[in-house]
Amino acid sequence: MSDPRQETPQEQKARRGRNIALALGLALFVLLVYVVTIQKLGANVLDRPF
Repeated sequence: MSDPRQETPQEQKARRGRNIALALGLALFVLLVYVVTIQKLGANVLDRPF
């Protein structure tokens, strides 16, 4: 890995772009898992016996 103190502005911009892309990908994956889970559970999630 490169030393962040010695990166050029272009390298810093590229690193930031990769970080943003990874963050968006992770957020979309979490959202997809949430939506699929809610869809599979449906209304049954409210019918829990106590």
